[in-house]
Amino acid sequence: MSLKILTPPKLSFLHFAIILVLFFSTTNTNAQCAGNDNSITVCDIPNPSSQSIDLFSLLGGGAVPGGTWTDDLFSGGLNTTTGILNAQIINKSGVYTYTYTSNIGCGDNTATITVTIGGYSGISSPNVSACNDDLSFNLFQGFNGNFLGPQINGIWSDNDGTGALTGSLLNANIAGLGTHSFTYTMPAIGTCPSQSSTVNVTVFRAPVPGMGGILLLCSSDNLALSNNFDLNDKLAGADPGGFWTEIGTSELSSSFDSKVNVQNLYNSFGAGVYSFTYSVLPTNPICTIKKTVVTIIIEEQLDFTGAKLVVNSDICENEIATATYSVVLNKGIKNIPNGSYHVAYNILGPLGTTTNNIIANFSNGVLTFPIASSNFQQVADYTISITDIVSVTSLGACTNIIGIISNVLHVNPLPKINTATLIINPVCKGSSATVGISGNTNLTDGNYSILYNLSDKNTAVGQQAFFTVSGGTATFLVPSSLIPNDGNTTISITSITNLTTGCTNTATLTQVFVVKPLTDLTNLKIDIKDVCQNQPVTVSLTGLGALTNITLNYNLTGVNSAMNQTVIVPVSSGNASFIIPAGSLVNTGSTSLVITDIIDNTGGCRSSIPNNIKSFAMNGIPSNPITNNPNFCKNDKKTIADLTPSGTQYQWFDSVTSTTVLSASTLLVSRTYYVKEVNVTTGCESGRAPAIVVINEVQAPTLNQDGQIFCGLDNPTLQSLTANVTSNGTLTWFDAPTNGNQIVSTELLKDGFTYYGFDYSNSTNCYSDALAVTVSLSNCDATPGFFIPDGFSPNGDAVNDTFKIPDIEFIYPNYSLEIYNRYGNRMFSGNKNKPEWDGRNSDSKIGIDGFAPNGVYFYIINYNKGNKSPKQGRLYLNR
Repeated sequence: MSLKILTPPKLSFLHFAIILVLFFSTTNTNAQCAGNDNSITVCDIPNPSSQSIDLFSLLGGGAVPGGTWTDDLFSGGLNTTTGILNAQIINKSGVYTYTYTSNIGCGDNTATITVTIGGYSGISSPNVSACNDDLSFNLFQGFNGNFLGPQINGIWSDNDGTGALTGSLLNANIAGLGTHSFTYTMPAIGTCPSQSSTVNVTVFRAPVPGMGGILLLCSSDNLALSNNFDLNDKLAGADPGGFWTEIGTSELSSSFDSKVNVQNLYNSFGAGVYSFTYSVLPTNPICTIKKTVVTIIIEEQLDFTGAKLVVNSDICENEIATATYSVVLNKGIKNIPNGSYHVAYNILGPLGTTTNNIIANFSNGVLTFPIASSNFQQVADYTISITDIVSVTSLGACTNIIGIISNVLHVNPLPKINTATLIINPVCKGSSATVGISGNTNLTDGNYSILYNLSDKNTAVGQQAFFTVSGGTATFLVPSSLIPNDGNTTISITSITNLTTGCTNTATLTQVFVVKPLTDLTNLKIDIKDVCQNQPVTVSLTGLGALTNITLNYNLTGVNSAMNQTVIVPVSSGNASFIIPAGSLVNTGSTSLVITDIIDNTGGCRSSIPNNIKSFAMNGIPSNPITNNPNFCKNDKKTIADLTPSGTQYQWFDSVTSTTVLSASTLLVSRTYYVKEVNVTTGCESGRAPAIVVINEVQAPTLNQDGQIFCGLDNPTLQSLTANVTSNGTLTWFDAPTNGNQIVSTELLKDGFTYYGFDYSNSTNCYSDALAVTVSLSNCDATPGFFIPDGFSPNGDAVNDTFKIPDIEFIYPNYSLEIYNRYGNRMFSGNKNKPEWDGRNSDSKIGIDGFAPNGVYFYIINYNKGNKSPKQGRLYLNR
């Protein structure tokens, strides 16, 4: 079914004039310069003429141009500058007035034009569609936008009685699927009739994505069980054929994939909320894609293993009424996210256990909350234990690991000693007095301090002492500096403080004790010799008088420090000695022995010591030398002087126990040597350090039998010589046994030249001893058919400048050559060492400046081999 669009027919000018006569009626009003009041009715709104109605022309002939227009009822259609009215942009039918005001001063300078705007219902579209999930589809969307839109003050009617229409808004869900008809009517006004337009709306079904669900898991669950989780299992009431999408994860291989590997999801991204969207496409484009979300929530199991709980703070019993308390929980080995948490805790006290709950915040791994003081109202130990901690945002997927998280709050008693017993034995003058506390006290085991006063022979006020109570008893010292006088002294304890709890109480406990006089040692002398480190240090004492057995207390100061050292020493004829333990003398340098006390073990009193300090030197032992384990080559002939370290302070030995120092020139062999350092000033020696010496020897190459003999006619090279040598390494040839030049293998051998071959080991970088080979090139068995030139031209052009018999020296190494002129005078005598004649007179002075003239010359070759007869011939010299 299709809708027809009706358009108004085109009007001729005559028709337009008739319409104006029918639509316009005139009312005259007396006016002066503004013209006369008038009125018009415009019914045909779509007509193009309705766009430009000249209101000034309706004022009559008396109107003076140049005035101003006002749109009295704000119709929005008047151009107040030109006075042209556009009825098509007035969006409501009705009666509107427009006032013209003349700018010329006259009796009546205003005139009003009244315009009745008829109704216009617009042109509907042929096809209008809506989706059934559109609860407020505006029927004005059903008009054809290619034409003038309808006015807005009309009335909509529900032709099919769907009951889904409210004003211009259609509830497509109520209307239901299918095509529905709705009419828009603009009512009649004045002489303008009513107008109606019908809009047909086809309602299409919207896609249904269904309801998405939630998969809630804990990180401690066996997530592998959900490695093939199908998102479709969490959909309810969805249209089939939709597709899945994800954000921030990569679990879905395509839009048609609905399977999620939950274990992989957690491994890749950790705990969190992961949303997967199911989208269903509409069957008609008027409807939009519909989506629903399936959510996978993985909550992280919180692990409080190792968490530390501190309850602040312990108090004394006199603070019970005013104390306040707070709890501080520090996370353990695992991180705890910031945020609010439900905390459940118990308080175990003397009256039983109470259970409490509170919401508190973790911030940077620390959680704090207060505890009411009403829980701690008597002296006792209270155990506060955390039983559960859960994030306020948790959905309850996990059971968190709590373990044992507890702390003990102490409400401590005040220490009480007024009924205790003090025991103080007599002490020697200059010694500290030991005070024992026992008897009737409430002191628990632990550390305490007291304040006390001394009176009688020795006086002191407000002195502090510290002691430890164990099993109800304790001792502390009254320093000897406070009791310098012999006689009776009274100690009075005024207060006591438990150092563990900080609780303090007053005291009124007193006791009298005796200070005994001392023995005098004015002739005491101390002697200590300088020693090397780690050697025993003996202290010799003289001037001890009649003492027979003493306890000596001393301190060490200086580079070695040891305080309050004690040694028991027998005395004979006023002399005694003892050894300072090596463990107290670990540092080198100057150390002072300070004797603080000498106690007569018979009488029990300390003696006065006027000369109690003696310094001595603890000379350092050189550090064990740092050696290396060198590898040398045998032919380098290394000695002790080549070992590291070297210097006059170092001594080398061939065994760890040897007492014979090796000289610097001692030739090294493969073995372990030992070195020590001796300080030439103090004589102190280091330990011996080993050095493992390896002397690498490369076997010298050997020459095969007659391997040095060649025939020069063969042009043998150095490689030819190498082929006649047996080698175990890389054979290299030089022109000298030491500091020579290396010779390349392609170089021709020289007769009578000595070559030096060395084997080289790549593993040790060592050369062998040299193999010296003197080469002979005369081992030739060739028939003497060599070429004898019959002339030469010694003119200095570098071509045939000398007379030479090629290769004769190889076949006849002992040959001789004589050249004569035609007069029988010998011009030249040669052999293999002098093989060439340059055309000069070398044996007789014939010719100009020693140069032999052009001509015929005669030669004699003496072969000197195998009884071969000499050969004669002639040659021609031509310069």
